[in-house]
Amino acid sequence: MTQRIVLIQVIFFAIAFSFPKIGLAGKFANQFTEFELPPQWQCNLEGAEWICQSTNESKKKDAVIVLAAKLKGDQDSLDQYLAYLKASKNYINVLGKPAKSDPKYAKTVNINSQAWVDALHMESEIPGFYTRYLATVKQDIGVLITYSIHKTKYQQYLQDFDNMVKTLKVFRKTGGINAAPSNGNLFQNTQIPVNIANDTIFPTTQIQGAADNKPARPADQKLPWPILLGGAAVIGFIVWKKRKNNLN
Repeated sequence: MTQRIVLIQVIFFAIAFSFPKIGLAGKFANQFTEFELPPQWQCNLEGAEWICQSTNESKKKDAVIVLAAKLKGDQDSLDQYLAYLKASKNYINVLGKPAKSDPKYAKTVNINSQAWVDALHMESEIPGFYTRYLATVKQDIGVLITYSIHKTKYQQYLQDFDNMVKTLKVFRKTGGINAAPSNGNLFQNTQIPVNIANDTIFPTTQIQGAADNKPARPADQKLPWPILLGGAAVIGFIVWKKRKNNLN
């Protein structure tokens, strides 16, 4: 009886650990904004900007969020943000090549009692990525949040990003703030940092751009140890049961 209980416990824990853990969404907040993050996402401060990505290495290259604020200047108003985002963006992309974005829409929206300019561009920040812009002015600062998703993953992440937007709040905490200077354009001063582009985004765009229509070669898959342990426990239990029956 004791051996049976031990075997059943081993099987239970092996099967329990073989299932993936369910991640819970968490709230991100800094000096000027807050919103709900998808499960297994985190945000880190990179210079003057916050960068949010999945902590899952296999999903890290799919999408990225950049948050930035600057002290309000002459070019910071909703009307100017809207006019800027309605037009195509000409820039040098992370591959070092001239690029021109394809604007999909640009409009003013109300999110949690705050007016924002909401726009979507194709390839305005990273080759092969859609980028959604949300820009607003709060007291003495301009705030910009960009949500970039690879075109092949757009539908997969759309619900998570829509939820982030629905929970988005902006505020101005008293005291100092990690913000860019007041001069210049909010959009030109805010971009995906070079180290993020090179280490996480760049390899994806390079591979995707070279073979958009070719399926990725699957990597060799190995069963994780919990599943192997569970299988061994089940086999051990069957062998033990068979021996017991033979003895009887």
